[in-house]
Amino acid sequence: MLYATRAIESQTPIEASIVPLDGEWRLGHDVFPLVVQCDSTDAAPADAEAWVGEQKANLLGLGSRHGAVLLRGFPVSDVGIFDALVRALSLAPFHYRDSLSNAVRINRTERVFSANEAPPDVQIFFHHEMAQTPMFPRWLIFHCEVAATSGGATPICRSDLLYQALRTECPSFIRDCETKGLEYSNVMPDADDLESGMGRSWRSTLGVDSREEAETRLRSLRYQWEWARDGNLKVTTPALPAVMEIAPGRKSFFNQVIAAYRGWKDERNDPSTAIRHADGSTLDASSVGRAIEIADELAFDLCWQAGDWVIVDNRVSMHARRSFSGKRKIVVSLAEVQTQGFSQTR
Repeated sequence: MLYATRAIESQTPIEASIVPLDGEWRLGHDVFPLVVQCDSTDAAPADAEAWVGEQKANLLGLGSRHGAVLLRGFPVSDVGIFDALVRALSLAPFHYRDSLSNAVRINRTERVFSANEAPPDVQIFFHHEMAQTPMFPRWLIFHCEVAATSGGATPICRSDLLYQALRTECPSFIRDCETKGLEYSNVMPDADDLESGMGRSWRSTLGVDSREEAETRLRSLRYQWEWARDGNLKVTTPALPAVMEIAPGRKSFFNQVIAAYRGWKDERNDPSTAIRHADGSTLDASSVGRAIEIADELAFDLCWQAGDWVIVDNRVSMHARRSFSGKRKIVVSLAEVQTQGFSQTR
């Protein structure tokens, strides 16, 4: 049974409500995702910006509790307005140029950029943003400029629920993840490869212009590396966690295991060599397969409408991308850089 609509009190001209959404997950007293709808048909962008500034603590709290908050019907007609709403959340920006992500992206404003430049037929599998690097964003804020003609949904999945399921079904695997951590390997091209979902060049990824600068940066990050004759660069991360404690008693399967196993494949990369435990041992393939199955079972497909924007707590929820046809424009802003590391003595 769907729950009743609840109005959100505000001192601004905006009227908004928490509303049910067909197909949402009911998780005890929680829902996933939580949907906030703007009920003011004549709302102006300035009104929305004031409303977000007033509601920022509430919105972020709901984002952490539910994993994702979908805001629908707000006057967000272009990237400039979206940028203003993101700024109204008062979060420290995590500029893409400072990240170690392997995806090619194009900046639209200083803090807003394309979600991914991979071709429409490329499916992007479940992942926590930048969980395969020592630096990751706490918050992801997506916005739909143009919805795809068909397909193009963004599946989202609660990784705290995935962790609970895996702890029950695959306890040895979860124990290995918690006690051994993970290392990731990938090959970065000499120049951006727009045909790959992980085609960002090593120059762009590392923010350098030369091999010498790249090696200095990698050394500071404690990465291992190997140059190929064609100018490509293979890197391996230091040990990183596979499980995150979000709050006492609440843990998340925070990693890139599913994406690496299913999607880290192009002319340079082989998924079978992309990930291992930090002690050098391989991951249990059957448990990884079960993690993929459970994540798909828990997934909610966010079918975009133009003007939608979504606040995601990156620690709690994974996201993905369905293939699509037509023109699809999804942009994103990242906020609050976090760092992570792992010690095998834990």
